[in-house]
Amino acid sequence: MRFPGPLVPAVFLSRPNRFLGIVFVEGEEAQCYIPNPGRMEELLYPGARVYLLERASETRKTSYNLVLVDKDGALVSIDSMVPNRVVSESIAAGLIREFRDLEVEKAEHTWGDSRLDFLLRGDAGQLLLEVKSCTLVREGVGLFPDAPTARGSRHLQALADGLEMGRAAVFFLIQRPDAERMRPNEATDPEFAANLREVHLRGVEVYAYTSRVNLGGVFLGRGVQVQL
Repeated sequence: MRFPGPLVPAVFLSRPNRFLGIVFVEGEEAQCYIPNPGRMEELLYPGARVYLLERASETRKTSYNLVLVDKDGALVSIDSMVPNRVVSESIAAGLIREFRDLEVEKAEHTWGDSRLDFLLRGDAGQLLLEVKSCTLVREGVGLFPDAPTARGSRHLQALADGLEMGRAAVFFLIQRPDAERMRPNEATDPEFAANLREVHLRGVEVYAYTSRVNLGGVFLGRGVQVQL
């Protein structure tokens, strides 16, 4: 996934609410939209170096989206909408080995009371797919979620229910390159961790990949082990 324009370097100052940031950019303070409701406390702290994408519009209150954070020299993508685009493009290009015999039939597919990210289909049948964005990495371990997510647990149950129609999978895209493995963040959301283990035992597939992130865009990285 390539960014639609050049990025602007800035310094992060504060976060008045989940979706609003204050940055120092081009010699002055400005507001920016934070496209991720997660806590991201280890990334968005005063003085952090960030990168913005200009998104000026008469209907917007802010002129920028905050899209990347420089964490100890590694770029981290924080836009929670990016993983779906990266995964969709990667499936189309045959880059995800677990889905090489499948193609996207529908995005935002309704299943039961939930809306899942993708319905994939191939000669062998269908696969319900939910994509999760992970930005938290500690000591080489990607952790999801970074805040409690009842919605995430509902998605897991929907995937398990969908097994009656074929395959189902949850795919964690770690939006940075520095993870060696993936694990549910039990300390933050023990219910999600327990639900992930349960649905995996029932047959829901669980995958995790890192990302290659640069100032031009965000691209699929390598598969890493998921420790449940």
